[in-house]
Amino acid sequence: MRAKGTGSIFYSPERGLWTATLELASIGGKRRRRTIRSKDRDVVERKMAAFQKAMKARGELSLVDPTVEEWLHYWMTTTVRPNVRPSTRLGYANIIDKHIIPVIGRTKLDSVTAAQIRRVGTRMTDELRLSQNFSLYTYRVMSAAFEDAVRERFIDFNPARMVRPPRRPHTTVEVLDADEARAVLKRLRQDEVWGARWATSILTGARRGEVIGLEWDRVTDVLDLSWQLQRFPLDHTTTPPRLVAPADFEYRQLRGGLFLTRPKSRAGWRIIPLVDPLKSIIEEQRRSAPPNPFGLVFTDQGRPIDPDRDSRRWRETRADYGVTKNVRLHDLRHTAVDLMYEAGVPEDIIVEILGHSTRAMSRSYKSLGNRPRLEAAMKQYSEQLADEARASSPRCTSCGSAVIAQGRTWRCTSCSMRFVQAPTG
Repeated sequence: MRAKGTGSIFYSPERGLWTATLELASIGGKRRRRTIRSKDRDVVERKMAAFQKAMKARGELSLVDPTVEEWLHYWMTTTVRPNVRPSTRLGYANIIDKHIIPVIGRTKLDSVTAAQIRRVGTRMTDELRLSQNFSLYTYRVMSAAFEDAVRERFIDFNPARMVRPPRRPHTTVEVLDADEARAVLKRLRQDEVWGARWATSILTGARRGEVIGLEWDRVTDVLDLSWQLQRFPLDHTTTPPRLVAPADFEYRQLRGGLFLTRPKSRAGWRIIPLVDPLKSIIEEQRRSAPPNPFGLVFTDQGRPIDPDRDSRRWRETRADYGVTKNVRLHDLRHTAVDLMYEAGVPEDIIVEILGHSTRAMSRSYKSLGNRPRLEAAMKQYSEQLADEARASSPRCTSCGSAVIAQGRTWRCTSCSMRFVQAPTG
């Protein structure tokens, strides 16, 4: 006997055919059914199995008394896939496959208990030694999935609501103080390959994707942080493989799974005035960096920088710049916040520079409207870090301006005096 909801096969003497019927998910309350007929029962069974597999992948099969696993797969296909950013969807899939299904996947959706919800989190923290933050994220995924099951009337209440969410633990972030940041910037000026990339993070507090996704046509007297570089999984069931994303998700493919995307919110779409010492660092990067077909400011030998490789490279090389603390790449963002407060930058301007505001507005217009205050703030912040970096750079012995290398000679950026070797003034 077939389980309820898996379809039925029967022989019709009137037609002289074997017939299979399968219930599909209803649309607008209207019942939908697929019928398959053949003189050969084996043919009907094969066609029904193939059709079930295809419809299950699309979330089309009707769920009758589903298990948690069946509901989660249906939820990922019908709700998450068309509405959630690709990176978020990948995180959900990882949580579901590795941590939710192994514990409560076989449980009927309407039979999930508070103890089972807690068991998922306990396994993660006590057995797998994962962080409490990871457990909290898993709880939120379960809660969202079960809430949608309530909305679609598969269950009467959300079982996750019976359990208190895991508490977020206190974490200590290591950052550079002003003296350490100045010393690091001094060493970065000597790294012709990656120095400008790391200096941009320290001097702006921009996110990783914003820095490695920066394009030359968005660098003028400001840095336009309206795109970020991210890696997303491609759907290889299509030819060619494509990115599955919500209809309103704006992106540009660079290469393979590397894409330029818009920030998550309008708060992340912002403009930062370009002032020294970063201005001269970026100008030198423009002169020295080889051109690339993507128009990117920073590349890995002409190719877009993979985000994970970028973080790994910082961990592997930070000691070369005198960083002895466990300062992650993202912690340079925290460093910038702390140093802006220390420099006396007003809090509302820090929020605008870092893109921390959650208000929905056009950041490009707002940033341009606040241009004088933003520029003053960036100069105020940068001056705090620029003294030692400026002192370490060659200066013109005539006017004291910066001197840049030009072939085998050096030229003053102000009075155009030339030197056979770098002056020490």
